[in-house]
Amino acid sequence: MDHINNNFYKNLNQLLESTSEWPCEYLFKFIVKSDKSKIKVIESIFDNIGAIIKKKQSRNNNFTSISINVIMENPTNVIEKYKEVSKKIDDVILL
Repeated sequence: MDHINNNFYKNLNQLLESTSEWPCEYLFKFIVKSDKSKIKVIESIFDNIGAIIKKKQSRNNNFTSISINVIMENPTNVIEKYKEVSKKIDDVILL
């Protein structure tokens, strides 16, 4: 599984480097079960860096979509945030 993750992050890094000028605004999207503690963990990861966070619950309130707009310095910082979220939250979907 680590091999798959490493390829994903390597490809993401190449894509981000080739499609954006850094620093730039980046939109993170996550989907988690509607659990207040999981949502708070994600919010805390982006705390104090000027992030604008929007949350939307699914129709049946089982899941929450979290969109985070924030200025990131480079692709490496973007990947570090994705890794931090996936390390701290089980069953999170990274978009």
